[in-house]
Amino acid sequence: MHHSPPLTPQFYVTAPQPCPYLEGRVERKLFTALHGEDAEKLNNALSRQGFRRSQNVLYRPSCADCAACLSARIRVADFTPSRGQKRVLRRGADLTRTATSPWATDEQFQLFRRYLDSRHADGGMADMDIFEFSAMVEETPVKTRVIEYRSRDVTAGALRPLTAVSLTDVLDDGLSMVYSFFDPEREGDSLGTYLILDHIEIARRARLPYVYLGYWVPGSRKMGYKANFGALEIYKGGAWQHIGDAATHSGAKHPLSIDPIAEQVARIELPKTSKA
Repeated sequence: MHHSPPLTPQFYVTAPQPCPYLEGRVERKLFTALHGEDAEKLNNALSRQGFRRSQNVLYRPSCADCAACLSARIRVADFTPSRGQKRVLRRGADLTRTATSPWATDEQFQLFRRYLDSRHADGGMADMDIFEFSAMVEETPVKTRVIEYRSRDVTAGALRPLTAVSLTDVLDDGLSMVYSFFDPEREGDSLGTYLILDHIEIARRARLPYVYLGYWVPGSRKMGYKANFGALEIYKGGAWQHIGDAATHSGAKHPLSIDPIAEQVARIELPKTSKA
C-alpha cells in the first residue's frame, strides 16, 4: 500500500481593493479553496486560526500595513448576558427557531433584499441577485445549517412570515455564524444581537465551546457591537486571547507580520490518503 505525503492547501492573495470597514484603507485577503474529502478538516483547522468561510473559499485579511481586523469568538461556558442583552432576549421571546439544510428559498431572498436595501444599500453585496444568493447559501462543502426564525401568531397559533435567518457552519469546536440578516422593521428589537445570543444557547446545548462571530474591527461602526459580548476572545499575534478592554484596540495602522501566517499554515496537516 502506497502512502502519499500529507496534503497541503495552496494559498493565494487577492489584489488590493478599498477596505469595506475603515475609510481610506486598502485590504487584501489570503485565501484557499475548500473542496474535496478534506474540506471539513481544513475548515476546522483554519477557523481556529482566524479564517472565515465564504462558499467554497476560506479567507483571512492579509493587509500590507494594517491589522485592524481581528477574528472574534465567544467562550460559551463563561458567557453571561448583560442586562441589556437580557432585554433583547425578552423582546425576541416570540420567535421560533427552525434549523434546515442549506437550501435557498424565495422567501429568504426577499427578506435578504429588504435587509440589504435598508442597512447596506451601498455595500459589496448590494447588487446580489437570487442566483448569487442561492450560491452563498448552497455552495458549501462542509456541515452548514440555515437557521430560520419566525414569530408565532398567538391568537391563530400559526407562524408568521420569516423574521430572521442565519447561515451557520457547525465546526468541531463551535458554531460559526457565516452570515445573518433579519427584518429591518424590527431593528429596534436588536435582532442581530438576538441571533448571537440564541447561537450561544444552541452551542451550550450541543456542548460546543465557542461561537465564532467573524471579524471585529475596532473603529468600525458596523462591527463595533461584537465587543459588547462578554467572554469574547480575539485572534491576535497568532493566538486566541481575551479581548480585555476593547478601547485599547484602536484599529490604528500597524504592519502585519507575515511570518506567523506562514508558520501556522505550515503546521496544518490534512489526512494522509492511501492508494492500493
